[in-house]
Amino acid sequence: MQLHTISLNNLKRRKARMAFLTIGLAVGIATIVTLVTLTSSMSGDIQRKMEEFGANILITPQSNGLSMNYGGITLGGVTFDQREIRERDLATISGIKNSKNISTISPKVLGGIRVGGHDVLLVGVNFVSELKMKQWWQIFGQAPKDEHELLLGSDAAKVLSVDTGGSILIKGESFKVAGILGQTGSQDDSLLFVSLKKGQSLLGKEGKISLVEVAALCSGCPIADMVTQIAEKLPDARVSAIQQVVEGRLKALGQFRRFSYAMAAVVLFIGSLIVFVTMMGSVNERTTEIGVFRAIGFRKSHIMRIILLEAFLVSLLAGILGYAFGMVGAKVALPFMAESGDAQLLWDSSVAFGAVGLAVALGVVASIYPALHASRMDPTEALRAL
Repeated sequence: MQLHTISLNNLKRRKARMAFLTIGLAVGIATIVTLVTLTSSMSGDIQRKMEEFGANILITPQSNGLSMNYGGITLGGVTFDQREIRERDLATISGIKNSKNISTISPKVLGGIRVGGHDVLLVGVNFVSELKMKQWWQIFGQAPKDEHELLLGSDAAKVLSVDTGGSILIKGESFKVAGILGQTGSQDDSLLFVSLKKGQSLLGKEGKISLVEVAALCSGCPIADMVTQIAEKLPDARVSAIQQVVEGRLKALGQFRRFSYAMAAVVLFIGSLIVFVTMMGSVNERTTEIGVFRAIGFRKSHIMRIILLEAFLVSLLAGILGYAFGMVGAKVALPFMAESGDAQLLWDSSVAFGAVGLAVALGVVASIYPALHASRMDPTEALRAL
């Protein structure tokens, strides 16, 4: 009779005990897989959102000024030597060392204008880059396609009493309202957007830029280095990183990851105890059987191989089931844990192999002592139980 046949027959005879061991170890592996997959999926979701939407570097004109702001109320300011960003200088940004980390560059020109008896802040933008950066915008109508079409914020449309398809007269020129922004809850609601060139023309700022937003945020991007590199290319501009919200999200994710690792360690310890106690119980129940094997010539190594093979087979099954249950749990929990409803579950083959490998390693290591204990049994003592 071959050793693997003995192991399989023993598993069949002790179905209840082996089922308990399999379920206990599978639950532990499923917990680890769920936590690891949730952490990876949430991290990937945050990274994807920030790469698509995050304007994390802001470039503004350099000025010698003091802002007069108290309690959230702006009273004005004292500014000396106000400079402008020259549009032609923006081409140098693509020449920085970390240019591959830049997703979108969105220049803007801003200025106040008078429209229909109301003061409105006009913003000239490159609609292609602006819409790429602000993919959360919901436009009722369509984005402007030529210089005589514009986009209105929701509040601006109400104040100016105009709807999609209507027209607005600005400095003697007629502009068609191509679309109106849905409510965003930000300053965009009160703005009037036109093409960059037309905005520069209306404001008398040809070739000049008021500010530039750079979307270049990802989990591995060296933001501080990029800020320094851009500042070297644009010495007359102030370059700053907008990272507070991002750092808060990544910090919370880091805390969740550390919690996951702590939970995984506890689960591993409990799983090893389950395997150890179950295998020891199985060995103690088979004293007579092991004594017979030893009496008919089985060596100690044969007994150990039988016990370890049983542990290997049970652990392998537990690893496969644990991975499957863990991914199902992660899929159910992800919509409640992620910040967006369209978060995608990360299917990583390394997690699958890692889960199965961990289950097998845990089962075999925890079964080494029971196997040694079984191999050291005195066959004469064991046969006395007959």
